[in-house]
Amino acid sequence: MPRTKQFNEEEILKKAMELFWERGFHATSIQNLVTCLGINRASLYDTFGGKEELFNKVFTYYRKKNGDTLRSTLEQEKSVKAGFCRLFEDAIEKAQTDTAQKGCFVVNTTTELIPGDETIHNALRENKENAERIFIEHIKKGIESGEIDASKDAESIGPMLFALFSGLQVMAKVDPDPNKLRKLVKSGLSVLD
Repeated sequence: MPRTKQFNEEEILKKAMELFWERGFHATSIQNLVTCLGINRASLYDTFGGKEELFNKVFTYYRKKNGDTLRSTLEQEKSVKAGFCRLFEDAIEKAQTDTAQKGCFVVNTTTELIPGDETIHNALRENKENAERIFIEHIKKGIESGEIDASKDAESIGPMLFALFSGLQVMAKVDPDPNKLRKLVKSGLSVLD
């Protein structure tokens, strides 16, 4: 009779995500995972495959959660510009409380595993396109409501703001001074004026 799993897979993914996020893919060993997750090697391999398969599942999990958060943060505010301000301010606030200076899991994965891993490269490209699409849709919403001038090119501005958002998270790892980061954001978001 097969043994039943004695753990919650989503909780395991969350723990593995935190470990990979803090240490990176290469610096995380199977033993690190076994210790952190509190499951034995056999369960890890049976349920998730090896380290690479687990990382891919974790990365998919993170990207889904992150995309949902991105969209909901932008949509929670009454105005489009306020939504972008809230999104960037949240990133600045997270940088202030991120004592491990983990930054953004997607950005970290990009710098660690690209080039060289085609599966991750495709996932990162998909993540970028999804985030840019969310930004573009939000800008178009502002144009349609009259909040943003109709002469603005959402298809150009969206990817630029996403690049700023990603870059901000890298800059925050190097110099998390909130005043400097807010000046950077203010300059970047002025493109919507």
